[in-house]
Amino acid sequence: MTIIRPDSLVVYKKHPARMLQVSERYEIELEDGEQRKVRLKDFELLHPGPLHNLAELDSPSGEIETTWEILRSDEQMHTLAELAELAYGKFTPATAWAAWQLLEDGLFFSGSPEAIRVHSAEEIAIERRSRQARAEEAQSWADFLYRSRQDQLDPEDPADRRYIGEIEDLALNRRSDSRALRDLGYAERPEAAHTWLLEHSIWDPFINPYPQRLSLPLAGVDLSVMELPVEPRRDLTHLQAFAIDDQGNQDPDDAVSLDNDRLWVHIADVSALAPPSSPIDREACVRGANLYLPENTVGMLPHLLVQRMGLGLNEISPALSFGMKISETGELHDTEIVPSWVRVQRLTYENAEEMLEQEPFQSLYRFAQVYRSRRMTTGAVEIDLPEVIIHVVDQQVIIRPVLDLRSRQLVKEAMLMAGEAAARFALERSLPFPYTTQDPPDPTMLEEISKQLSEPRLPEPGDPALSFALRRAQKRSQVGSQPSPHAGLGLQLYSRVTSPLRRYSDLIAHQQLRASLFDGQTLDEPTLVERIAQAESASSTINQAESLSRRHWTLVYLLQHPNWKSDALLVDKRQLRGRVIFPELALEARIHLRRDLPLNSRLQLINKGVNLAELEAYF
Repeated sequence: MTIIRPDSLVVYKKHPARMLQVSERYEIELEDGEQRKVRLKDFELLHPGPLHNLAELDSPSGEIETTWEILRSDEQMHTLAELAELAYGKFTPATAWAAWQLLEDGLFFSGSPEAIRVHSAEEIAIERRSRQARAEEAQSWADFLYRSRQDQLDPEDPADRRYIGEIEDLALNRRSDSRALRDLGYAERPEAAHTWLLEHSIWDPFINPYPQRLSLPLAGVDLSVMELPVEPRRDLTHLQAFAIDDQGNQDPDDAVSLDNDRLWVHIADVSALAPPSSPIDREACVRGANLYLPENTVGMLPHLLVQRMGLGLNEISPALSFGMKISETGELHDTEIVPSWVRVQRLTYENAEEMLEQEPFQSLYRFAQVYRSRRMTTGAVEIDLPEVIIHVVDQQVIIRPVLDLRSRQLVKEAMLMAGEAAARFALERSLPFPYTTQDPPDPTMLEEISKQLSEPRLPEPGDPALSFALRRAQKRSQVGSQPSPHAGLGLQLYSRVTSPLRRYSDLIAHQQLRASLFDGQTLDEPTLVERIAQAESASSTINQAESLSRRHWTLVYLLQHPNWKSDALLVDKRQLRGRVIFPELALEARIHLRRDLPLNSRLQLINKGVNLAELEAYF
């Protein structure tokens, strides 16, 4: 065993050090003059010395490849002393340190000072190629950083594309980090990646990242569609049936009829072609709902199925029809649910509005009003805030307001009637069913609303500030297997059943109703709960993507209209921090108030900028 003594050369954390003192703890001197006490296992002896100063470790010249040629034919292990003798002609602290650096470099030799292995020619060739590749990669990386800082990137150039792709992956939430973004001085966040991509014109504002960022499918469903089963259906084609919806709607799944004093709500009989556990059903469950984006729609069902089952897309359509009578107090009675054939005429809300003074629309609207009055007396909450429809056509963002039409109220109330009728039908038959429920607001939130009501406010139709407060106070609705009231709708029982072309929870409700009507096998409660949970999770993500996408395109609209200005309504405030709504865009924004103003004040604001990646607009 070599005795370690003062003035020995040792290596400590890959750096040379001079031994100063040997005792229970070893004391060494580092290159910068620092002295440190270390343990035996912390260092390795390279030369016994004497070494009086680390500056003596100059870099001697040697015959490295010649030494390798001499040693490679010898399969034995060698020592650091042997390597130094052969390479540099002598074994001194300086040549020992130089030999250790050869060992650390790892091209020709590897191992420890007491057992050095000589590499083969093949190993050296592989290592040299690897080092060359790393050098080229380092140069490519440096070139990319330079071109990025000079704003000279070319997305079509493979040399830039590979690094740009990494940043795009972060912007789309496909990865959680980005060396490129980090080295360019940006935070490793999707929003920061989006900012960089916009700044360097890699992306333009017409790229909406949110559906991909939330991992939603952007392709339609490509599955075969079965033929409609031959089964008994009531012929209701003699009734005038109207599918009333927004202009351009592509998936009409509900219509209304009047048969003397009986109101009918017809719903596309989607479950006839999407039975439980079928491939179409499983895919719809995973997707949860249609994804409605201003630029396009991604359906949860095959396009062919929608074309076959959409009401009014063919001369005669198969439906599941909900018939009911409405008492003078707005109670439903004498309800029935039947598979049917219907002949449907499609109308826009504007078309229907023009015909509200004619039959059957006049009576349909009267029934809707009676039913609405009942709901309001049982605590229904009406939130009257601006709504808009956003479309992107040929890179132009088109925003138009949703008009407050009586025809919309007619359709809304009729759909709620069908939902209540379905829930009562299921409960009376102990049918496992997806009930939609909502708990009332927390008392603390109600106190907040009471406080809001006491705030100075200006008269404004619909009282936007109150509607804003009520919306904030509402708890989220839930879909589950247990019946419970829906506080916001003012209904003791309710289920969503009127959009099976658009929402999976409605489709599964139809599957259960059909099974009950045709004496088929209904899903048991555990299976129902499992499918509801899966679909609702997917639907929640879709709602988030739709909300973020709508805000994205609204801000793109502002970018297309520099210095846009409009009236905004002050709907909330905390001291001089306010929140406003622009009715023209249904856009909410935060502002700083120069002075205290009453709620519902109208302010003319000018847009002074947009941060698209952060979804912020400044006024």
